[in-house]
Amino acid sequence: MLKLEQAVLVEGKYDAARLTNLVDATILTTDGSRVFRDKELQNMLKRIAAAQGLIILTDSDDAGFRIRHFVTGLVGAEHVLQAYVPAVHGKEARKQAPGKEGLLGVEGIADDLILQGLQTALDSAPAPQTTAQDTDRTAIAYTDLYEWDISGTANSADRRRALLARLGLPPRLSKKELLQVLNTLYTWESLDAQIKMME
Repeated sequence: MLKLEQAVLVEGKYDAARLTNLVDATILTTDGSRVFRDKELQNMLKRIAAAQGLIILTDSDDAGFRIRHFVTGLVGAEHVLQAYVPAVHGKEARKQAPGKEGLLGVEGIADDLILQGLQTALDSAPAPQTTAQDTDRTAIAYTDLYEWDISGTANSADRRRALLARLGLPPRLSKKELLQVLNTLYTWESLDAQIKMME
């Protein structure tokens, strides 16, 4: 499994599911073209890119390149590594027909080609520098979400929505995405302080 310091951005949930077996990283989605109009998603991507960098891995079709160029311009090219998959004709097993251009998306590309694309992107990056602050951080865990009453309890959905609104994050983050984003943008102590201010 390839361990990445940067977050990886793909187009959809099937692409994200595909990557979970290949990389140890924060995996985010654009929800297809939703990224063009969702200001909260755009703001989150800017913050993630500035905090840890972003690897963009979109499909090799026109739509994938439009998303890639939009996000790169949005977050700043200096925060982005570009990972590419080859244009392979075919259709994914879950689909009845091929896409408009007849090309496989990230979800349908062979493991070695995805990993090669990611490795090529990494090879183009300057070496990251870690600080004492990075290594001394207390990670936010699933149990913290429960204890803060933002996951797994009776009122957690309402509290989670209120917290995400307060933090300027999209309300549709999955539990896994939420944990990854919070760990990227906040320390345990700073998030705890934000939650206490809600009470």
